[in-house]
Amino acid sequence: MSDLLDFLVRARQAQGLTQAELAAKCGLSRMAIQKAESGTTDPRLSTIHVMARALGMELMLVPTGIRPDLEQFIRAGGRLLGQQAGAGAPASVVDQLLGHPGPATSKR
Repeated sequence: MSDLLDFLVRARQAQGLTQAELAAKCGLSRMAIQKAESGTTDPRLSTIHVMARALGMELMLVPTGIRPDLEQFIRAGGRLLGQQAGAGAPASVVDQLLGHPGPATSKR
């Protein structure tokens, strides 16, 4: 959980938010944010979820058994196993979800 909290701290800092500003966006006290970020308390999942959403992120719980496949899929840019790469490739699943044209249909 500390990796996740460290990630949220970095995201807050990257957005230029103070703990008080994040707390206001979350509807939490600054002390709750400070304790969660410092590790002096073990925050509830609901607290972490609210913090992530306030930072423009969505948490996804992934079963351990499929995590390696999911990470590989993400690293591949949403390309399915064995899917052709390059200029003639169809749009990846990620491209389709985001509404981006694939390499074959993009205009130069």
